[in-house]
Amino acid sequence: MNREEIFDGLRQSPKVDVCVLGGGINGLSVFRELALQGVNVVLVEKHDFCSGASAALSRMVHGGLRYLENGEFSLVRESLVERDRLLRNAPHYVGPLPTTVPVFDVFSGLANGAVRFLGLSRRPSRRGAIVIKAGLAIYDFLTRKRALMPRHEFRGRRSTLDRWPALNPAIKNSATYYDAWVSQPERLGIELLEDGQSAGTHARAVNYAELKLTAPGRYVIKDTIGGTETSIEPGLIVNATGGWIDIANQGLFSEPARPAPLMGGTKGSHLIIDNDDLTRALDGHMIYYENEDGRICILFPYLGKVLVGSTDIRVDDPETVRCETAERDYILQSLAFVLPTIKVRTEDIVFQFSGVRPLPASKDNFTGRIPRDHYCTFVGTADAGPPVLCMIGGKWTTFRSFGELAADLVLERLARRRQITTADRAIGGGRNFPADREAWIARVAAATALSPARVETLFERYGTDAERVADFIAAGPDAPLPHPGYSDREILLLMRSEKVEHLDDLLLRRATLAITGELSLEMADAVLALLAAEKHWPVARQAQERTRFLTLLLERHGVDEDMLSARNEQRSALCETTARSG
Repeated sequence: MNREEIFDGLRQSPKVDVCVLGGGINGLSVFRELALQGVNVVLVEKHDFCSGASAALSRMVHGGLRYLENGEFSLVRESLVERDRLLRNAPHYVGPLPTTVPVFDVFSGLANGAVRFLGLSRRPSRRGAIVIKAGLAIYDFLTRKRALMPRHEFRGRRSTLDRWPALNPAIKNSATYYDAWVSQPERLGIELLEDGQSAGTHARAVNYAELKLTAPGRYVIKDTIGGTETSIEPGLIVNATGGWIDIANQGLFSEPARPAPLMGGTKGSHLIIDNDDLTRALDGHMIYYENEDGRICILFPYLGKVLVGSTDIRVDDPETVRCETAERDYILQSLAFVLPTIKVRTEDIVFQFSGVRPLPASKDNFTGRIPRDHYCTFVGTADAGPPVLCMIGGKWTTFRSFGELAADLVLERLARRRQITTADRAIGGGRNFPADREAWIARVAAATALSPARVETLFERYGTDAERVADFIAAGPDAPLPHPGYSDREILLLMRSEKVEHLDDLLLRRATLAITGELSLEMADAVLALLAAEKHWPVARQAQERTRFLTLLLERHGVDEDMLSARNEQRSALCETTARSG
């Protein structure tokens, strides 16, 4: 169902059971949960799906080892359960991540850890071997019944430096345990959306739209693409806007009825670095380390590059967050501390991103002590409008259980029963995931006449949904693009089936070209030409879209037009090499 059909349907029948506000990972999760129960639900997202905090996570799917010192045992337990479910339900995007912790002290952190646990201290401090060993023992205990991954292992200084010689030689020990990572979180969000929509025409979602209060208890959806406004009469509203919850509530209530602030988000910034020495130094592991000030940092191999982060800074306006120069310098300084012999230049940074953690309102000066747990609360409605359920907090790993919690509260209000559980429901390209990957690729290649190498690339991008993509590519005349891994028809399918409205929807979220530093100016222009033809944009509109995209890349991600231009020649050489080898 396209956006015109959705708005036409609302004009004919404006009453809906639930309107979900926010198309990040938590909004998509509750949308999917409600849709699968047969609820008449409409999701409204102001920008693009998974374009805010849900696109700016550390790409980790983890239990939250450091939350143990805050006493958040139930959150860690829930996170580990959900991590393991994602390993089973989304194996195409979520995989094991061996994680090594360099330890610089033995007894440090014992006293400070105790007083932090009791709430008597707010300051970060170094964690010694005993504290880390205790935390990992709890981690192993909480996953003992599932045992999907190996138990933790402790090493001495010599064996650690033999394995990772570039580590700071001041280390005393290291510990290795297993968590998980997600390769394409934005694509997994699209798959949640598609799963919800597959339930039927009662499940509708639009991006680039805003829910606006026009009078007490009366709302319209403003289509910022088409410019129209359509009345909607929701029986209940779910505010799943994360760091934007208080801002969204301002638009849902008149001032006298507006609830007190609920959120107190912090900003986390990350860098994507292209440095062969750094990649080799990691030896396939994530390094989970403390900087000299005691704050936790991470770095791990990510799609051929290295992801490094992050910061933790209070913010008031989530619309304006970006990785500032001081944050970039802090992250690079932390790298120099943990891997002092690896030289990383600012020129090695191919992408940067920043997002707001949707944390509960708190006056705590030390952001690391703000609870990471989630909960839902109904806020009052003196405007005689529908009840509003606010989803407070949450982390990416627990999106399914958080969405389930919110959906159950909604179902209770609607006096309806849950029909389907998503606990063991495979997501998107994780369905029918093959035990024999090579045989699956060979079968699809034979059926579509695409090369096995091309099908393998599609499988890495889409899991078993690659078969649908390969069928579409094979069904019509195709043409190469200025990137050897893409062609016209793959991009056209994304445009036509995944609610693409702007160039950044494609290049930042439906594909990984920008974040991996593989996007050239020539490729951006080629994809823009396809999008303009598909949307029937005139030349002036196409030029406007190009300016919009290049401005966003520069201001939000530190990528300027000169960087993109320099990649033209690199991409051309790679295309020629690929063509000769094929």
